[in-house]
Amino acid sequence: MTESYLSRIGGLIRDARRHKDLTQAELADLLSTSQSAVARIEQGKQNLSLEMIARIGEKLDSEIVQVSSGIPQNLRIEGGVKLSGGIDVRTSKNAAVALLCASLLNKGRTTLRNLARIEEVNRITEVLTSIGYKIRWLPDSSDLEIVPPEKIDLDSMDEAAARRTRTIIMFLGPLMHEFDTFELPYAGGCDLGTRTVEPHMIALRHFGLDVTATTGSYHATVDDAVSPTRPIVLTERGDTVTENVLLAAARHTGTTVIRNASSNYMVQDLCVFLQQLGVSIEGLGTTTLTVTGVEEIDSDIEYAPSEDPIEAMSLLAAAVVTGSEITVRRVPIEFMEIELAVLGTMGFECHLSEEYASANGHTRLVDLTTKPGPLKAPLDKIHPLPFPGLNIDNLPFFAIIAACAEGSTLIHDWVYENRAIYLTELTTLGAKVHLMDPHRVMIEGPTKWRAGEIMCPPALRPGVVILLAMLAAPGTSVLRNVYVINRGYEDLATRLNALGAQIQTFRDI
Repeated sequence: MTESYLSRIGGLIRDARRHKDLTQAELADLLSTSQSAVARIEQGKQNLSLEMIARIGEKLDSEIVQVSSGIPQNLRIEGGVKLSGGIDVRTSKNAAVALLCASLLNKGRTTLRNLARIEEVNRITEVLTSIGYKIRWLPDSSDLEIVPPEKIDLDSMDEAAARRTRTIIMFLGPLMHEFDTFELPYAGGCDLGTRTVEPHMIALRHFGLDVTATTGSYHATVDDAVSPTRPIVLTERGDTVTENVLLAAARHTGTTVIRNASSNYMVQDLCVFLQQLGVSIEGLGTTTLTVTGVEEIDSDIEYAPSEDPIEAMSLLAAAVVTGSEITVRRVPIEFMEIELAVLGTMGFECHLSEEYASANGHTRLVDLTTKPGPLKAPLDKIHPLPFPGLNIDNLPFFAIIAACAEGSTLIHDWVYENRAIYLTELTTLGAKVHLMDPHRVMIEGPTKWRAGEIMCPPALRPGVVILLAMLAAPGTSVLRNVYVINRGYEDLATRLNALGAQIQTFRDI
């Protein structure tokens, strides 16, 4: 930026701050920076990224400059730097989206505490707002307030937002209680190959919901005379399938038995939330759930989702790949125990604190401190299983950990048709990754990492894996178009920088 341009921007920021009746110190607190930095900005003596200008504009409720949302955000990483310090695990993305969908069941006010401010949440709130919900972030917090309309207006749904998230399919369970017929756009999300929605349809037919897929939309009809007469056996132990059936059962006044149910972290959060709304659920944390619903839910509720085990694994992997000692606080240990056991067979060492409770009163947390040291490849392949097995979303992080270990490691991603393919991008950074088929890669370590430039893959976890590998690679790396990472992580670059990483965001303009 030129000096004259910086001066003009600084003047606009100063005027907006004064309009908000804030001191420089108060604005500095909002931005987590120093008063002297704010003074330099207002004097035009501080270089500014577009992201920093956008942050300032958000805090001052003023559009300082207008940046097209269509311009991709990129990351520039100076790698080869050790990390240190402590970092808190944020609340779960997958629990957040389930709870947002569950708010459709409630005629009262729903307040979700300490929610992740991520793109996936933004897409769902855009959809909810478009159909009549009043949604706002409470001042100076990450608490989201959701107030339902008198009548849901599905005809006004923001289709563009709906098509950018797979979560829209979880509107089926709640909306069947509101409409005899309705239509939803096809879902989007990560590009991970064909993910069948048939398990959802099979399970929801027990409640009289029939869905026909036509070009671009699901057309749903509901027969109120149909009710589950026997246990619903899910054809796959999927998280969203289980959640959709729970949402359907929550306002079904009979008793529904769900077998082969997922007992994963986001399902448990949804169960605890529904219990607080008056729904009876037995078998929490098991694969058989017995749900006795209520005809109407009209309750003002406040709920804090639990911490995200996938983010915890991401931060642990960042420590391993950079050979760093960091403390990851608020780790949901129940959903990380298998991962830590597998890492233990590879020689990984860490220290765990005493357990304490999450804000939801249910999830067990610990603080985990990593201990750098040599790793060796495991004797067996690494593969996911439904909880309590190794989480499918944590599997990609074992690719960069395996790249740091002595020997050959087989990673078997049997769930997604092509996610393993994205891991071959690590070869640009020096890793030896051999694609054996669309589901399996063989990784040989240890790796001598090198800097590189990569287009971020259209899948969340592989994108973060590449970012973390770039942290380990000496020199300057560039990861382009990181929208998919922003879908699932809040301020990841900023938070890694707080540990000593050197990551800058930029746009090509």
